[in-house]
Parts: sequence; C-alpha cells; structure tokens
Amino acid sequence: MAELDVREDEVAGRHGRIPIRRYVPTVLPLGSTVVWIHGGAFSHGDLDMPESDAVARAVALTGRHVIAVDYRRVPPWSWWKQPRTGQLSGVRYPLPVDDVVDVLDQIQSEHAAGDVILGGASAGACLAAAAALRQYSDGRPTASGLLLAYGIFHAALPPIPSELRRRIRGRHSVMQFRPDTVNKMNRNYAGSLEAMRDPFAFPGGHDLRGMPPTLVIDADHDSLRASGHQFANELREANVSLARNVVAGSSHGFLNRPGTAHFAEGIDVIAEWVRSQDGDNRLV
Repeated sequence: MAELDVREDEVAGRHGRIPIRRYVPTVLPLGSTVVWIHGGAFSHGDLDMPESDAVARAVALTGRHVIAVDYRRVPPWSWWKQPRTGQLSGVRYPLPVDDVVDVLDQIQSEHAAGDVILGGASAGACLAAAAALRQYSDGRPTASGLLLAYGIFHAALPPIPSELRRRIRGRHSVMQFRPDTVNKMNRNYAGSLEAMRDPFAFPGGHDLRGMPPTLVIDADHDSLRASGHQFANELREANVSLARNVVAGSSHGFLNRPGTAHFAEGIDVIAEWVRSQDGDNRLV
C-alpha cells in the first residue's frame, strides 16, 4: 500500500493567507493532481473534517497529489430565521471563490496546467464549478477536469421531480435542504440579492460553455440532487463532456462518513473518473 507525505502549507491569496494541506503519495507514481474543496454550507468545515481529510487521503492513495483547501467561510446562518435584508457584512461572496481561484492558480503554476483537476463536495462543489467558470471567462487555462459531489449550483433550488420527492420521504425527509433553507444558505453566502444573480457565485442557469470535462456525483436521497440533475443537463446543453453517477441508497454528505459503503463507492467513482481523464490504467 502507498504511504502518504501529509504536510501543512499555505498560498498567498489576494485576501491573505489560505491554508492548504498537501497529500503526496510516496510510493505510487503520480497521476493528475487534484485540488479538493470541502463543503459545509459555505459557513462550516475545515481541513480536519472527513469530507476534506478522509477524501483527500483516499484519493491520494490512488496515486494522486491532492491539495485540500481551507477557504474563507462566511458567518453561520440559521435554518429557522429569515436572512437580514440588504448587504450583509463580513466575509461573503466573492471571498471564498477568490480563495479557490488563487489556490488553483498556484497549483497550476507548480504542475502542468492540463494535469490539475478541481473538485469539491456540497458548497465546495459550487465553489469549484464557479472557480472553473471564472477561469474560463478570464481567459486563463482552466482545470483539466471538474468533479462535483452532491452540490448546490443554483441560487434557488430547482423544482424537485416527483421521483426524487418519493426518495426523500419518511426518514429521509429529516434535515433535507428545502427551497427556503437553500435560499437562506445561499443568501447568507452571496451577501446581496445582486450577487445571487452572479454566475460566479452560482453558475447554475448561466452559460457553461468552456467548462472542463465534468463528473457529477449525486446522493440518492438528497433534495440537492434537483440542482445536480439540472446542472448536469445544462452542462450537456453547453456541449461539456459529462459523466454522472447517483450513489444508490446514499444521503447528502456521504463523503463525510468514511468507513461506510457509500463513502467507498464515492471514492471508487472519483478514482475511476480521474484515471480516465489522465489515461492512467493502474489498478486502484
């Protein structure tokens, strides 16, 4: 089995230092480098949460240099209270996505730009997609691939199809991201109504031409799958190379639960897709 060299580092971003953690295999040859963005509703999470550390370790053990990013997070928000009106103060959009872009630029300067894949989960998937779109819009080299796990990509949750409504009933209805919950979370991140309409805050519903080849992984019993499904359709309409996978029986955040079958399946899907992007035929 491969061993890992795990070390703390930082990137000098436009808003100050950005902590990162590097996971480098010491035995297996390296394939594509993966920059990984954890979730946490834009306001929670860190480099030690399983969705960051356990995922980074698992992917690195397949022979990848993985860089986990500790982007700036917005203030906590309430599931029950309505967000304040007007411009919200403190860390808001675009600071978190600026951090992701700054780290991605740094890692691309260290490696061949065509060998860097950008990925994230939940809110981190939104940040990853937005960063890739902004790179393309700015005329800079984009990531060679984009992997997105159970993300929210739209400012407002798209209509939930009847099939998905059946999947999130009963015990799966607990702590679902309902439309009003998504609105509170996204408004808290965006900081203003104007920013809610910005494609680099929420790329869903905007022009996605030029996005890199993308893997969309959704959780089975997850209302956010409505956003993942619509975003996948929008990528297809933009002629983006797309792979999509729904992890059967899983719920939102399964990559934050190492040791489970759903976590293992998610890592296998990610590893296989990354291998397909760089032509690496080694066994995982």
